Amino acid sequence: MREAFLDTNVILRYLLNDVPEQADAVEALLERAEKGEVVLRTNVVVIAEIVWTCESFYGLPKEDIRDKVLMIINTPGLKVENAGLIAEAVILYAEKNVDFIDAYNACWAKREGIERVYTFNLRHFRRFDWIRSQAPG
Repeated sequence: MREAFLDTNVILRYLLNDVPEQADAVEALLERAEKGEVVLRTNVVVIAEIVWTCESFYGLPKEDIRDKVLMIINTPGLKVENAGLIAEAVILYAEKNVDFIDAYNACWAKREGIERVYTFNLRHFRRFDWIRSQAPG
């Protein structure tokens, strides 16, 4: 079975349907993946780009972005690196009103047993009760 990497712009066309002919092509590719004709893979960097683009360029609310990311990581035939961690992070991103990357890093630290973070972004990290945050120095 062939594997292929699925890039950010492809997923965005599908999620946003802003270029309908490209969205249709992506949908056809995802259908092929669901049938097992191809295995599609992507990673957390792509998901972070999706979140950033949907938020900054398209101005979508965090709840909509959360739903789109959850849809993508649960797409049959698409393997997303660290999907469980991404799901946890994107839910916290919307619930706690923090940056997605901060939520992902806090969830990653929890999974790794790390209980402290040094950061100058105390405002976001203090919203996670499992990690102590402090500025260096």
